[in-house]
Amino acid sequence: MFLRQCWYVIAWDHEIPDDGLFSRTVLGEPIVVFRTRQGLAALEDRCCHRLAPLSAGRKEGDCVRCGYHGLTFDATGRCVAIPGVERIPAAARVRRYPVALRNRWVFVWMGDPDQADPALLPDNFSCDHPQWHHRPGYMHYDVDHRLICDNLLDFSHLSWVHEKTLGGSPQIALARPEIESLPRGIRVTRRVPSVPAPPYYQRFRRFDTPVDRWFIYDFLVPGVLLMHSGGRPSEDPPEDLSRAVRLHSCQALTPETATTTHYFFQQAHHGEQEDTTVAELIFDSLKAAFHEDREMIRAQSRVIAARPDAPMLTLPMDAALVQYRRLVDRLLTREGLSEQTSARLTDPPGG
Repeated sequence: MFLRQCWYVIAWDHEIPDDGLFSRTVLGEPIVVFRTRQGLAALEDRCCHRLAPLSAGRKEGDCVRCGYHGLTFDATGRCVAIPGVERIPAAARVRRYPVALRNRWVFVWMGDPDQADPALLPDNFSCDHPQWHHRPGYMHYDVDHRLICDNLLDFSHLSWVHEKTLGGSPQIALARPEIESLPRGIRVTRRVPSVPAPPYYQRFRRFDTPVDRWFIYDFLVPGVLLMHSGGRPSEDPPEDLSRAVRLHSCQALTPETATTTHYFFQQAHHGEQEDTTVAELIFDSLKAAFHEDREMIRAQSRVIAARPDAPMLTLPMDAALVQYRRLVDRLLTREGLSEQTSARLTDPPGG
């Protein structure tokens, strides 16, 4: 069961060819995306005739021609030509998805097209900003997207899963996060004072003294993380960021199916001039850490699949994920759906 009245990331802008077709499945629905003179278009990747994938055909101007029997569809999904047929049936059309491009992320709206609201697009500003530099990333997970949401909502795992990459200190797990409610998400603030700089900080500059680290992020439906993070030498005044590492990360989870997930990510560093070496080093560190996450979550998923009814013991570090799952439950109910994503979770002790 998925939220539908949402914008989902389907691709990075560079993935969509200038004169070709791009296909990716979202919420179990195959979608073909292509460029037109007016911008981007997204259609159901399934011809209404014999259900062949339109992405196996070709782009012709602002239209898509099915590669099986040659039916041609315009950017609205209406069939405009059928070889050998003079009168085109009104039913000859495929679904059109509202599509939006913001800061290099391509979004599709999976619900009622009349409800597609650009105001609900997340502010992924660092994906396309002259003073924030990054390399774009994508990973595929063969797990339920909710398990990845749980992972991102509880950064205490950095101390253990990413001990040698992003974490580097058990103090992260000991720091109690502050959690605030947002209209379509939550905000999590975790400050970790006076800890050793993580290994990847040394790729920016040498840190010989403890640093104060911070992680401040919004986690928004349907699964988008927008995070300011970084660290500065503990001896520096809080307002002095001249020696600080300043990062902004944009991450998006898009369910492919109930058990597979698309993961779009980047971590940008702040600087007046682009440094491709630093961007590459950050990307390599992030990719290594996310592979650590994926292996742990895959193992977790296999255990859950072996006994789906096993309860989960909820602890204080689960407060953010419990709050987020309850928000999703309320939105599912509002959409007329009934699955309770938090059914196996209880109130965290002391939360």
